[in-house]
Amino acid sequence: MNTETPSAGDLLVRIGGIVFLIGAVATVVTVAPLFLGTTPFPSPAYLVCMLMGIGFVLAAAGVVRTALAQRRTAHDA
Repeated sequence: MNTETPSAGDLLVRIGGIVFLIGAVATVVTVAPLFLGTTPFPSPAYLVCMLMGIGFVLAAAGVVRTALAQRRTAHDA
C-alpha cells in the first residue's frame, strides 16, 4: 500500500512514459522493414516515431514541475 501523496508532476511523468513507449515501439516497427529487406512503410508512418520525443518532453516537464513544487514547499516551510 502506497501512503505517499502524488506530487504535482507525477501524472505528466506517467503520461510521458507511456507516450515514449508507444513511440519506441513505433520506431522499431517502422525501421524493421529496412533491415529485413521488405517494403518500407510510407512516409507518414515515420511521424508516429515522433511520439518518442514528445513523450520525453512530457516526462521532463513533469520532473521540472515536481522539482519546482518541492522547492516552493521547502521555501514556505
